Parts: sequence; structure tokens; C-alpha cells
Amino acid sequence: MRETIIRAISGLLYVSILVASILSSELIFIGLFFLIGFVCLLELEKLLRLKSYALYGVHIILFFLFSYLKFNSNATLLLLVITIFVNLFLVKDLLFIRTIPVFEKKKYIILIFYLISSIIFLTLIPTYSGTFNPDLIVGVFVLIWTNDTFAYLVGKNFGKNKLYEKISPNKTIEGFLGGMVFNCIAGYFLFYFTRYLNVEFWLGLAILLSIFGTLGDLIQSKFKRQAGVKDSGKLMPGHGGLFDRLDSIIFSSPFVYAYLLIINYVS
Repeated sequence: MRETIIRAISGLLYVSILVASILSSELIFIGLFFLIGFVCLLELEKLLRLKSYALYGVHIILFFLFSYLKFNSNATLLLLVITIFVNLFLVKDLLFIRTIPVFEKKKYIILIFYLISSIIFLTLIPTYSGTFNPDLIVGVFVLIWTNDTFAYLVGKNFGKNKLYEKISPNKTIEGFLGGMVFNCIAGYFLFYFTRYLNVEFWLGLAILLSIFGTLGDLIQSKFKRQAGVKDSGKLMPGHGGLFDRLDSIIFSSPFVYAYLLIINYVS
């Protein structure tokens, strides 16, 4: 009971800080997520068992890279293509090729690039159209949380067929489908309350986040399984590390950004 209360308070505080930062201003939102990105880098460093202070410099480079991308659409598109390729490589390498160890030294740069570039696109999502839209990024987080919550609830109560037992024994196909169905329902309500674009846009975003959010969660589970740890950190009591809480949105962010650019182009 005590652990459940601690987990609930920790989760509520986490959600409150995120939503408050997003609704406050673009500058506060970006500042918070660059801080979060730095913490996630340190947690990834721990998983990789790296003993280097180079990641402190990496965060500074990340800031200047983001500043450049904000004003250079060609550079943004190039990084987007590379990031999507890297993320899909991780899906292939970590989920479907069992004979290749995750933490080979030659792959360190790929894993660090994955985290940094994905965080960058997370901060770019609410300004994809040129102006800061807090409703959009709040909606993305609502869909991620809805999918995670109902995938867990449906899977726990009705799940019989394992989704990917060797990496995450508790995930089920029924849970995955349940999370997607409730995510689509949440997408409808997000359209109803925000009136942003149309309901088809939100339903497409809900399905996309269900798929890629689940892949991101599976990849994070593989990270931790290879590292031999339960959580990536201890910053959030009852939840683990920030990387654990943001694994779905971090992996999904470049795909969400690409989806937004496509919608903006065809509309």
C-alpha cells in the first residue's frame, strides 16, 4: 500500500511538472526537456557502464544543435531521416537479432545519438508549423500515458498471448490492442476539447503512438535486460528513472515529427 501511494504521488508530481512547463512557455518547456535529456544521458551512461564526463559536453553541443535546427529546415530534415533510420535499426538489432550484444562498444555512439536526436525532435514537435502549440505536445503525452495505462490494465485482466515474452514477459497482444483502442478514444476526446485540425489527425496520431510507443518500451526493456538492472535510475520513487518514464515518447518523437510534417504538407 505504501509503495502504491509513493508511486501515485511521484507520478502525479511528474505529470504536473511536465504539463505546467508546457503550458507556461516555449522557453520553459525547452529548458525542462534539455535538463531531462541530460538526466536521461546520465542514466544511459550508467546502463552502458561508461565512465566518462564527455556527456556533459554532449549536452552543450545538443543545445547549439537545437538552436541551429530551429532556423534551418534542411538540416532538420536530414537529421530526421538519419534518426528514423537509427531508430529502425535499433528495432531490428535489439528486438530481432538475438546474437548481437546490445552494448558492444562500436554501438555506443549509435545509442547516444538515438537518445540525443530523439530528445531534439521531442522539443521540436509543438513548433512543427512555425508557432508554439502547447495543446499538441500535451495531447501527445496524453496519448502516450493513455496507451501505457490501458495496455497494462487490459493486459493484466484479459491478456493471454504474449507480445514479446523474451524481452518483456508481462506484455500481451491483448494489452497492446486494448491500449490502441483506448488511445483512439482518447484521440477523439482530444480533438473534441482542442478542436485542433480534425479527428482523423488525432486518430492517426493515436495509432502511431501506440505502435512506436510500445516499440520504445520494448527497446528500453532490452536495454535494462542486457545491463542486468530493473530500472535505469532511481530519480522517480516507485517508477525508476526518467529514461524509464520517457522511453515511449523518446523513441516515438521522430516518427511523430515526420507524421506532422506530412500532415502539414498535404493539408
